[in-house]
Amino acid sequence: MNPEELLNESNERSKPAADSPLISLERDLKYFSESIKEVAEEIMNEGLSSYPIFIAHQHELSLGELILDKNDLNSEWSIHASTLEEFVERDVIKPVLKERFVNSYKDPYQYMCVFVVVPEGANFVYFPYVK
Repeated sequence: MNPEELLNESNERSKPAADSPLISLERDLKYFSESIKEVAEEIMNEGLSSYPIFIAHQHELSLGELILDKNDLNSEWSIHASTLEEFVERDVIKPVLKERFVNSYKDPYQYMCVFVVVPEGANFVYFPYVK
């Protein structure tokens, strides 16, 4: 899924309301882009994983490691850092779907892989790092 799909930018009639939490997610991802990219590069450079995944959420979550706390940063979203390996181990990604995920994974030096968790469900989004 692309950020435009999550934010419904491709369909003018179903654009999210100005107060949509997804608008604030886009703002937070842009603002914290450099910090998130540093964590992704650290995960890859230390050999922890070739597939860093960031989890964006607004409630308590026990997946990954907290890197940006919305309460400490006065933002609307907390961000956890994780890996494909943890997602498979915790059965978020079924082992039989691991290869499909790897094949669709975008360049981690250009895009952050974000698992967005909202009350309606969760989905993967690839969001470009701010240059």
